[in-house]
Amino acid sequence: MPQMTAVQVSGPRGLFETVKRPVPEPGPHTVRIKIEACGVCHSDVFVKEGHWPGLQYPRVTGHEVAGVVDAVGPAVTSWKKGQRVGVGWHGGHCGQCLSCRRGDFMGCQSFQVTGFQEDGGYAQYMIARSEAVAAIPDALSPVEAAPILCAGVTTFNSLRHSGAQAGDLVAVPGSGRAGTSRRSVCQQAGLSHRGDKPWSGQGIPGAEIGRRSLPRHREDQCGERVGQDGRCVDYPGNRAEQ
Repeated sequence: MPQMTAVQVSGPRGLFETVKRPVPEPGPHTVRIKIEACGVCHSDVFVKEGHWPGLQYPRVTGHEVAGVVDAVGPAVTSWKKGQRVGVGWHGGHCGQCLSCRRGDFMGCQSFQVTGFQEDGGYAQYMIARSEAVAAIPDALSPVEAAPILCAGVTTFNSLRHSGAQAGDLVAVPGSGRAGTSRRSVCQQAGLSHRGDKPWSGQGIPGAEIGRRSLPRHREDQCGERVGQDGRCVDYPGNRAEQ
């Protein structure tokens, strides 16, 4: 049986281990992707540290995947071998629950995260559900495309929901890849932006276990930077404060 190299976590708070595994075979409604690049997202720490309900180990994480369709499983009609594709945080949805029927696939009752419930992109090959796969244009290299599938989507959705128009002033809190992506998207959209220094969340109760919205004092800081007519674009939550 053909073998591949993968990087897995054997258990909660375990180390990343380089191992040999059989190359997986696609089942119904899935495709196998030959991985060309996979970004590293901070959310992968949820798998490494065991901070996500229902995790099973060993697990190969990684949800910023760019590659090529290598094999197609039964009942897959939307993808063909050789297509350039990617997979992000969205690892699949049921298509039947109320949220799915409303088009809110991220709110699916059976929502899957790439590299959480099933193995992700820290490997040479992975299996992905067909509805979770996105096409990658030829103009983008795998290294350029991979982070767009998580940090880039976060950026795009933040700006999309902000109501900002070309020429508007927006503030970009934070740094790292998501902050860099926001600045790039702002430039492409014709938005004037102001950067912000990295913020650790120190002193904010609960900051060490994640934030679901922008803390009140953080919103005030953004307001001071951009004024009454500006917008503060932050994450997670893909929300914007005016």
